[in-house]
Amino acid sequence: MDYFSTALIAATVIGALCGLVGSLVVLRRRTFFAQALTHATFPGAVAAAMLGLSIPLGAFVASIAIVGIMTVIGRVRRQGSQVASGIVLTAGFALGVLLQALNPSLPVHVDSFLVGSILTTTGSDIGLAGGVLVVAVLVIVFFGKELLFSTFDASGYRAAGYREWPMELLTLGLITATVVTAMPAVGAILAIALIAAPAAAARLLARTTGQILVAAPVLGATAGISGVLLSRALDVAAGPAIALTAAAFFLLALAVRQIRSRAGSSRTAALPTRPASGRAAARASLGWES
Repeated sequence: MDYFSTALIAATVIGALCGLVGSLVVLRRRTFFAQALTHATFPGAVAAAMLGLSIPLGAFVASIAIVGIMTVIGRVRRQGSQVASGIVLTAGFALGVLLQALNPSLPVHVDSFLVGSILTTTGSDIGLAGGVLVVAVLVIVFFGKELLFSTFDASGYRAAGYREWPMELLTLGLITATVVTAMPAVGAILAIALIAAPAAAARLLARTTGQILVAAPVLGATAGISGVLLSRALDVAAGPAIALTAAAFFLLALAVRQIRSRAGSSRTAALPTRPASGRAAARASLGWES
């Protein structure tokens, strides 16, 4: 199998994974958290390169520490998860840049993990992404009802006697694994586009949550394949091409949603109004109805 075929398979698997987990990110409003995580894993990648270790492994270890730090900051009085995410996003990325500047002779080009290089993905990268995708599907199958219950009615979920933190921890674990898995293909910075955009597009077009969970992986895989093909046709980097394709899908879905809304409004306005009953018409003519 040549490198381009491997890239297409990687784009399909990683795109489907990002779309599926991205559905949870969008529905549970964890987009800013995912963005902070994508940026803050950069110092872990640089540290791994300095030590001669696997860069995805370093990013994964860093992501675990980052989740812990954001949890602690988020529980500080008068703070919150948004504040924690913003602090970790900027501080983590700045730390990675500083480490890279202090070690200019790193044996690995860490910059490639900022924008990705899907053409250099290996079978092990695809295997890792496939494994995480299987885990994500199993989580949706076995814990989907609990996840959706805690997502749309957190108060009712707690009132029913359930603890919210296991579902939150499960969601954060899936987001972390997805971010680390997507890094070799689309990079730490661009991963958020492939995670959020297909899911957001599916949410605009789908009528039910089940449809979102099915449509988002399909859109993610399609965005990945389309981005790889576009990068080859235009001779541009694959990571940015995939991210822009995913963003274009969202804009297209937004346009379709607007067209649907206007068409529905036009049909409603064209429907004949029911004539008022004689009594109601008499009351209206006398000014008794406001």
